[in-house]
Amino acid sequence: MKQTDKYIALLRGVNVSGRNQIRMADLCRLVTEIGGREVQSYIQSGNLVFLAAARPTDMESKLEQTIERQFKLKIPVLVRPAADWAAYVAGNPFPQESDLEPNRVMLALAKAAPKAEAVTELRARCAGGETIRQVGDALWIHFPGGVGSTKISPALLDRLAGSPVTMRNWRTVLKLNEMTMS
Repeated sequence: MKQTDKYIALLRGVNVSGRNQIRMADLCRLVTEIGGREVQSYIQSGNLVFLAAARPTDMESKLEQTIERQFKLKIPVLVRPAADWAAYVAGNPFPQESDLEPNRVMLALAKAAPKAEAVTELRARCAGGETIRQVGDALWIHFPGGVGSTKISPALLDRLAGSPVTMRNWRTVLKLNEMTMS
């Protein structure tokens, strides 16, 4: 039998502003159908923690394909080993901002490692005082004016990073980390 690992799956753009509606119970069921176990969800925006005896990229592909087949939605899915999540938490370059404004500090992860020039190109487009740093494969963005007022759109992030990007605020990052430890 293959080794079972714990993973975090992040679905982009699920249940946001009434679009791409998928119940978390249905997502948990889908993960079980493709080989996941002990599936847990966190809030309604597509955050899952589960065990599986498969590679992260295999789980991404299977979940994307199953969502498209079941719900007729093309949703980018990112799966990361839970072991990587602690490194994201430890690597947060905005600890003071995270304490003061946890909903304005975002961990942005791309399906593939961000292009080498992604941070430089993103910084050139900051118009609202945003600060962007890269730590490993993670982009960290502090939005002092809030995410709603930024000119850094999801399409821009995708284009400059080179693959689909999804973001989670600091509170969600911490909660997912906590869930991986139970």
